[in-house]
Amino acid sequence: MSTDIIEKPVQQRIREIEAVMRDMPQQEIPVEHIFGLGFYARTITIPADTVLVGEEHATEHIFFVSKGEITLVTDGEPMRVSAGFQAICKPGMKRVGYAHTEVVCTNIHITTETNLDALRAQLIVAPSLPAPEKAKEIEL
Repeated sequence: MSTDIIEKPVQQRIREIEAVMRDMPQQEIPVEHIFGLGFYARTITIPADTVLVGEEHATEHIFFVSKGEITLVTDGEPMRVSAGFQAICKPGMKRVGYAHTEVVCTNIHITTETNLDALRAQLIVAPSLPAPEKAKEIEL
């Protein structure tokens, strides 16, 4: 095994994994968008046995898992988490994950924007895997 990859920062390795995954068959991941007074919540449901790479976000936000078990790698060792896990995500952070079971996770962003294209431009730093086309929008 090349020591090249071992010496690279984790975020760079995650981007390399993402580049390889772009050429693989893609799993549909349902998305739900909820808008409230001053916030936007994006919830995804990840099928069991799915590997995915998260988008690189431009802003600090809250991330939580409300169902299932997933192993996440961000900047250190893999961390297996389950429903009830929550974290603050810093700008520029990317994650790779493996869903052991069906997983439901949510990102909550502070914003008044409600247009999905404008939100994507505001919240996402770099293109990632294509976003799922099917989305359910809810305004509260």
